[in-house]
Amino acid sequence: MSSERSTSLGNALSRRATLRLGGAAGLMAASGVLLDDTTAAAAPSATIGGLANRPPYAPSGRRPRYRRATWSQQFQSGHGWSATGSGTASAQLNDTSSFVRGTQAVRVTTTGTGQQSSVRRTGAPALNLTGKMIRLVFRVEDTTRLSKLSFYLGTSSLANYFLWQFHTHAAGTTNYVQSGEWVTVHLQWADVVGAAGAYSISSAGVPSTKSGFTDMSFAVYDNAGGPVTYQLQAVELIPDTSSVFPNGAVSITFDDSHTSVHGIARPVMDAYGFSGTVYNIADAIGTGNFLTIDQMRSLQDYSGWEMAGHSYATSAHTASYGKLTAQQVDNDLGTLREWLVSNGFTSEHFAYPHGSFEKTTDGVPVDLIASRHFTTARSIIAETIESFGPAMPYRLKALTGVTDGTGLGGAALSNLTAAGGRLDRCAHNGDWLILCLHQVVDGAPSSSTQISRTGLTTLMKAIADRGIPVVTVAEAMEYYA
Repeated sequence: MSSERSTSLGNALSRRATLRLGGAAGLMAASGVLLDDTTAAAAPSATIGGLANRPPYAPSGRRPRYRRATWSQQFQSGHGWSATGSGTASAQLNDTSSFVRGTQAVRVTTTGTGQQSSVRRTGAPALNLTGKMIRLVFRVEDTTRLSKLSFYLGTSSLANYFLWQFHTHAAGTTNYVQSGEWVTVHLQWADVVGAAGAYSISSAGVPSTKSGFTDMSFAVYDNAGGPVTYQLQAVELIPDTSSVFPNGAVSITFDDSHTSVHGIARPVMDAYGFSGTVYNIADAIGTGNFLTIDQMRSLQDYSGWEMAGHSYATSAHTASYGKLTAQQVDNDLGTLREWLVSNGFTSEHFAYPHGSFEKTTDGVPVDLIASRHFTTARSIIAETIESFGPAMPYRLKALTGVTDGTGLGGAALSNLTAAGGRLDRCAHNGDWLILCLHQVVDGAPSSSTQISRTGLTTLMKAIADRGIPVVTVAEAMEYYA
């Protein structure tokens, strides 16, 4: 570690103004060194994008354990599944060109007409999914023309089925499924969006049955703008969140270090014995309407809160990591982790600025860089809810924009607290519901990043009334260390 990186806390804090001067085009480290590609050129042999082999504070290794499957289809020779649907142009059911298990996977190309293409099997031996979730491992070669991904589980050639629509692809935002990457997704009972035939979902979001299933279908839709090629590697059953938390669990997280976390959120949550996770912008601490070091320590030491990381530089947060080079991102993450440790905050968990983990300007996936410094990284993707253990720890899913304001966008508080809402589904089916809040206000919220004191109190009471345990992100990971 260089002498500049091991300077005292006082010197590091005094350089805060210097760091702000860099902006998105040239961020400055606390040492005053420009975070650009000239720094990367001096690094030793690399493992990720030309970056140094080991940062000063690497993750301790307390990442979630891999959950062993109780039933598995890995699409090796003789798997018995077929490629179907009017949206299927061609298929190679025993493709050896791209795979991550065994010696092959299924490869399918759609017609480019927006119709369903699927890989399915019907009439198999019946499966019991009580206490289980579905794990999918798949890859989309180029997501440019991808529309959505769904999964069907049922009987009678899928005359009866439950439906998960687990990914809708959106242009101009960070997507959980990215081009050319093998992706893992967990499907839980709390995420079922539809039922047909003899199956139904109750008003509380509980499926009519969780056993006796003989049919499965992995479905892909292009956007009718051209074909999409995808590979399917595994469909598996693994123990779900209810095996650890029968009523599910909630993590209440706050981004950006607003002082209202200490002044308003803390006393509201103290009344219920709940602790939260704060993802902090180090450069903002002690300035304006942001937390001070003493407030952070008080939250941690006296109320059990977790002080995690969001960025070191305010300019890095404003730009988002996808607008920076790999070296700039790595330096910001490394400086952030050092700052946390040097101030007595031992959390190894992180949230991406603006939830963005796509590639840097020089083509390195941001989530890979985050893995050099932190044990998990949280996004703001919520098309399905997170699970224990998480499918991809560096793409933790979270519901953001929770507000009791009107006409502000975001996620309406009532969608969580109403009958059959997210809290009911969490309590009755079991999942890990991570909530992303920002600022708490007295009076009416004026944006989707605000929730009122009254609204936060309503939310905490709703969680407590359902008997859902509240855990910090660090506490959640301890169950799988």
